[in-house]
Amino acid sequence: MADNLSTQKKEHDEIARGRLLGLAGELYDQFTDEVVPSVSLPSRTKANIEYSEDSDVWVYGDRETERSAKTVKGAFQLLKTSHVIDFLVKNHLGQNRGSTLRELYYISENWDIAKFREQPESDRLIEDLEIISGLQREYFHMRPEEDGATMFGPIRLREETKRGDRVIHCQEDIGESGYQIPFNVENIEFLDTDAKFIIAVETGGMYARLIENGFDERNDAILVHLKGQPARSTRRIIKRMNEEMNIPVVVFTDGDPWSYRIFASVAYGAIKSAHLSEHMATPGAQFVGVQPSDIVEYELSTDKLTDKDVAALRSELTDPRFASDYWKEQISLQLEINKKAEQQAFAGKGLDFVTDRYLPERLTDLGVL
Repeated sequence: MADNLSTQKKEHDEIARGRLLGLAGELYDQFTDEVVPSVSLPSRTKANIEYSEDSDVWVYGDRETERSAKTVKGAFQLLKTSHVIDFLVKNHLGQNRGSTLRELYYISENWDIAKFREQPESDRLIEDLEIISGLQREYFHMRPEEDGATMFGPIRLREETKRGDRVIHCQEDIGESGYQIPFNVENIEFLDTDAKFIIAVETGGMYARLIENGFDERNDAILVHLKGQPARSTRRIIKRMNEEMNIPVVVFTDGDPWSYRIFASVAYGAIKSAHLSEHMATPGAQFVGVQPSDIVEYELSTDKLTDKDVAALRSELTDPRFASDYWKEQISLQLEINKKAEQQAFAGKGLDFVTDRYLPERLTDLGVL
């Protein structure tokens, strides 16, 4: 099995090398054919995402923007693209190395007129390469800057690392902080599990509460800490466990518009990375709460919605990812009561309320328990 992981990694490297060099070859051919070099990309806006019947997630539509050497700005972008491809092929894929997005920005300081003016520019270029190649940036050995999230529950896996393979049971072999999800979860092989469902949790406080109360053991659940807006690796490992191990997924967040977008990124895909929705989104994921109706029913402690909250909720009413009757009803109710609540508000009912009453009742309603 370990050999399978190594073989898969080599195959991924070859695929990445081929597609990156293919793009460079297309630009070169345009030069030699005396055609002004250009590449076309989907427009990354809310207006250009559409529902895919094939994959049940939201993906980019047909609207495109062009990167062309017809303008000075476009020519510089293609020059920088060529430098990045050269760096990724020779250093990352050629020498089995990796860099963070921040490091790539500083590496470009040696590229004379092709250097990036600011990091968001280099970040966007990596996203462009993902879209053009149809590959995740992890195939290019690009690492995130931040630490990964953690998970805790009855699943045993094998992880390939530079220091050899490790077999880990995510309850028995770790402390209560959980198993650290690596940036490239393609280097993980799932071996076996007793889990009945996965519950993805927004906040660290609630994640710790569920572990302390033994929610994972009593309900055969895998807990995943989202750490706010979830990292790509977090969304990817949730999708892989759902697809490969056939484990249902539920998402538990705060009751505010920004948290609903966290759920949307797990279930439907994020607008900024809609080109990767088929790799990262889990369309069968269900929203547990906190629901606006829970705020009313349980009389939770609340805060008043800010002007930004109200604007975000109204924006979600026009967001195709929230087009269902359920979300329209819940968002309209929240605008009506003008309140929001955190997950920790359940503690006002007692430290065991969320694990002994709220979650069992909601998960039963959803057909998970």
